[in-house]
Amino acid sequence: MFYAINDTQHEGQETLVIGLFQKSQLAGKAKQLDELLDGQITGLLKDGDITSKRGSTSKLFTLGLTETKRIYFVGLGREADYSYQDTIDAFSLVFRLLQKDKNSQSLTMALDSFLSGNVSGEEAAHALSETFHRSTYTIQNYKQKSNEPEKPIENVFVHTDLDLNEIQASLEVGSVYGKGANSARTLVNLPGNLLTAADLADYAINLANKYHFDYEVLDKKELEELGMGGLLAVNQGSSEPPKMIVLKYQGKETWDDVIGLVGKGITFDTGGYSIKPRDGIVGMKSDMGGAASVLGAMEIIGELKPEQNVVAVIPSTDNMISSSAMKPDDVIVTLSGKTVEILNTDAEGRLVLADGITYAKQHGASVLIDVATLTGGVVVALGTEITGAMTNSQKLFQQIVSVSEDCGEPIWQLPITEKDKKRVKNSLMADLNNSPGREGHAIMAGTFIGEFAEKTPWVHLDIAGTATTKNGSSLGPAGGTGVMARTLASFVERFEKLQ
Repeated sequence: MFYAINDTQHEGQETLVIGLFQKSQLAGKAKQLDELLDGQITGLLKDGDITSKRGSTSKLFTLGLTETKRIYFVGLGREADYSYQDTIDAFSLVFRLLQKDKNSQSLTMALDSFLSGNVSGEEAAHALSETFHRSTYTIQNYKQKSNEPEKPIENVFVHTDLDLNEIQASLEVGSVYGKGANSARTLVNLPGNLLTAADLADYAINLANKYHFDYEVLDKKELEELGMGGLLAVNQGSSEPPKMIVLKYQGKETWDDVIGLVGKGITFDTGGYSIKPRDGIVGMKSDMGGAASVLGAMEIIGELKPEQNVVAVIPSTDNMISSSAMKPDDVIVTLSGKTVEILNTDAEGRLVLADGITYAKQHGASVLIDVATLTGGVVVALGTEITGAMTNSQKLFQQIVSVSEDCGEPIWQLPITEKDKKRVKNSLMADLNNSPGREGHAIMAGTFIGEFAEKTPWVHLDIAGTATTKNGSSLGPAGGTGVMARTLASFVERFEKLQ
């Protein structure tokens, strides 16, 4: 798929992509082609038919004057202002454009033309292959198909004067990250009738078999025997059996310093008896976005095999309404032994995560990251571009923040105060209540989960606003975004034991 090369004779030479900085003179590949074309590129730049303005693209046919039939120029702006994110933006723009060009199934990227003092060859190669997969992603829908076969881009030749082995390695890692994020997107986009808890468990088992993970899938009877009252309570109204899904990757000789990744796997959320309104219930197939992020991360981990230990835990069910469904005022007993008064059946995600967090600790997790499409409150607070976060360990949080910034998936920390802890403990009937009120709703949810993390270093990531997008972009169509799959995998790769 991606081939680092330094010669000019190869399969993808008919289509060439070159980045253009705002410079007084052409350089590199652009300069070589300009000489072959008798200065035509220089002339077109002067006339404005080709521009180096950031975010612009220009197409030039060589009319047989070179072996390259068509050249795409991508404007990069001022080199001094050029960043890694600009590299991603440039690649995503051109790949979306080339996807529509049925003559560009094989192409060459002039990698060195996209480099600057701020962006190295390895970084650009990683961005290229990762962005290719993300920007050309298409939703697997159920529409009747056209008889005209699709012609996706099949081969990308990456021309460079740098060390080919290093560039090739970066291309392969970037490709793994892009595919893992897309796998998470596909899971989020699946309709609830085609992705039940059992289906999600089967997906995880297939992943385990492919990458030789240890795995465990607990059914309803086993959940009852263990006392997983949080997951069981949410499942009470459903005809679909619940599953507690566990994947274990051991990258060290001994099972210690274990990173626990816990993903909310609610495959559809009606809100239960605290039922969602008509507009709010549409799209609730995506309420397993946290599970999708964890599974996407585990795919990346399985491919790259970092020297870390990871346990992934996914409590999964749907949240339905029936005569047996949990009700407001019910009291349940979680796996931890803590009791919970149910004040809102639509605050179900924190109940299943309570059992998931506890079970991850029982599997030896020494640090915990939970990921969930948890609250509408975080969308009100932070919008749809930033993931909300809460923590009991600033050292662990800083590692997550650093990685998320590099992955272009920003997060923002929300506080946990002693008053917040008192609010989630404000119940005459139980140790905790699952919904103290609308004020600070996202904070209340995270504070509740923190009661089960206890003293284990923990970060909570609320992706309710970022797991899906209503508008397509250069990085793909509307729908699932795969957010946090790359951040979680990169965090695992770079994790440093807390002192």
